[in-house]
Amino acid sequence: MQTVADKLGIGSRETLRNWVKQHEIDAETRPGTTTDESAQLKALKKGNAELKRANEILKAAASVFAAELDRPHTPS
Repeated sequence: MQTVADKLGIGSRETLRNWVKQHEIDAETRPGTTTDESAQLKALKKGNAELKRANEILKAAASVFAAELDRPHTPS
């Protein structure tokens, strides 16, 4: 590790580690996770956001229907 840091003119191994760690953060991967796991996590988060939005729409529709049921109707 020190040899790589020296070749790059970085200085210490710790600086190189910090650069690698920051690169992983910027690339939205975490140490210990694979790219596939990261992609799965992103897909799950997207799916969760879509379900939350669908739930909001259903709640709004239920509110409209409930208000319609509470409104007095005149026979036709």
